[in-house]
Amino acid sequence: MTFLIVLAIILAVVGIIGSVMPGLPGPPLSWLGMLLVYFADKNGGAPDPMSSTVLLVWLGVTVLVSVLDYVIPSGVTRLAGGHKAASTGAMIGLVAGMFFTPVGVVMGALLGAFLGELMVTDKGVWSAFKAGAGAFLGFILGTGLKLVCSGIMAWLIVKYAFF
Repeated sequence: MTFLIVLAIILAVVGIIGSVMPGLPGPPLSWLGMLLVYFADKNGGAPDPMSSTVLLVWLGVTVLVSVLDYVIPSGVTRLAGGHKAASTGAMIGLVAGMFFTPVGVVMGALLGAFLGELMVTDKGVWSAFKAGAGAFLGFILGTGLKLVCSGIMAWLIVKYAFF
């Protein structure tokens, strides 16, 4: 039981990190942590065990957030008049910005979206800026949604594991 709880907490932390780092599926990792707490409660007889309803509701939330993470950035980029290059540039800028402070992540994503749009389309600087800002906003919304979801699941993991 203790091993499952420790592993669940590790998955919760990695899930939060994965919400802001590309390549790591944050909410699914956090949900796996909840699953481990669920099984630990079944084996350990916790006073307030996690119900299967809570687990299934958060599975649905995890799937929804994971789908929205792909839909939101491209949708907001299109609303701002952007091309797929703006979204790709935002992701490349984010990865490049990770080697600097957290400000580097934000500025890298914004600059990458702007440059991606400017290099691929022939619409001009102002149009590229609007599209880059749209791609950046979509990226921030998707990342924020994943972060909130993983944060709540981390809180639930701690709540059901220790209280």
